[in-house]
Amino acid sequence: MDWLIHNMPIISVALGVALLLFLNMKLKLNSVVALIISAIFVGLLNGMQLTSIVDTIKAGLGSTLGSLALIIGFGAVLGKLMVDSGAAQRIASTLLDKFGVKNVEWALIVVGAVFGISVFYEVAFIILAPLVISIAIEAKVPYMRLGITMVAATTLAHSLFPPQPGPTALVDAYGADMGMVYILGIIVFIPGVIAAGIILPRVLRNLDHPVPPLLEKPKEFTDEEMPGFAISLIVPLIPAIMITAATIFNIFIKEDTLFHEIINFLGSAEVSLLIAVLVAVYTFGLRVGRKMPEIMGSFSKAIEGIAMIIFVVGAGGAFKEVILDSGVGDYIASMMANTTISPLIMAWFITALLRVATGTGVVSAITAAGIVGPLIHTFDVSPVLMVLATAAGSNTITHVNDASFWLFKEYFNLSIKETFKTWGLLLLTTSVVGICVVMLLSLFI
Repeated sequence: MDWLIHNMPIISVALGVALLLFLNMKLKLNSVVALIISAIFVGLLNGMQLTSIVDTIKAGLGSTLGSLALIIGFGAVLGKLMVDSGAAQRIASTLLDKFGVKNVEWALIVVGAVFGISVFYEVAFIILAPLVISIAIEAKVPYMRLGITMVAATTLAHSLFPPQPGPTALVDAYGADMGMVYILGIIVFIPGVIAAGIILPRVLRNLDHPVPPLLEKPKEFTDEEMPGFAISLIVPLIPAIMITAATIFNIFIKEDTLFHEIINFLGSAEVSLLIAVLVAVYTFGLRVGRKMPEIMGSFSKAIEGIAMIIFVVGAGGAFKEVILDSGVGDYIASMMANTTISPLIMAWFITALLRVATGTGVVSAITAAGIVGPLIHTFDVSPVLMVLATAAGSNTITHVNDASFWLFKEYFNLSIKETFKTWGLLLLTTSVVGICVVMLLSLFI
């Protein structure tokens, strides 16, 4: 009985995930309902009071939607305006002309990496998804093949490179040199993205899915109807430019000043996306002769198309919050405290376990840094390699307790099984290749 009580956090998560999969895959219950029921079940197994379970679910749903609802909504609108104006087709056709069908994956890696470093993952995904599908239609290849390439580049860059919150916090936690994190991070990024973004899509089977209804291209545009390539690319990059600029300005300006307030207001994901949408309304709408009611029609269809996605992502946040409150992180930390494994392997493994258990990359990375950070001097290991090993672990396979899992699943209109075979496998590939490269680097650094 004592063993059962001691191990209840991890047991409850396993049973909760099993129940969720049963409700969703076997009984075909809607993902929102299945997630909430599973969250209540996990809370009950951990002895939480009934009212506390409700409060935790509301807190998880509220905090998740508070940070993601506007991002997902504005991002979907921006993507829809790009598709309906021909901007997405212009970027797709230009990239295909310049790189060719065989090499377009490399263009997506560059674009995905730029967005992955510059903006929050959800922003990058929502903006790039319609572009990927437009390119796939132009190239006459399954969109999921190119989608895996784009997501591999975006997620890996997001987890490895500052100014993203995870790697930035790790640089601080380990006392690493940020410039070296960029230099060695590129060495980790390249083989990881080649394995997950180039090789994996070519060996996976059954990637030919119908285009999701939200992203179906409404018409074929003539060259005269489409906006120019430069404006088509710059407008969706507005959030990346503004967020990155704010990060750079913050290095030089003092806090608690009006200038600091303005810079960080404009550099927030929500406001920068709002500005991008307003610019898109003009450049992809009014400027090319579309009337405001027609433009707002695109706006409404975009919001309607992602309403269920927002609810599913919020419910996923509720499930995650109950798991966090169950003490899974503390359980894993105590389990690994007295081991003698290499701190690089330990950092990767603990972070991977925490990511699988909690579904949160930043939380798993920072928790792992707190556990293994004090061991750096004992083992005489490079702080930069510790950052990269932990970052690789935070990008490992995730499942139904991760909001990004549901974003990928619902946006691309996949089943849970298909999501595991694509999203789950590509993340696992980047993570395993990443730690292997870090271990190779440790032989020389």
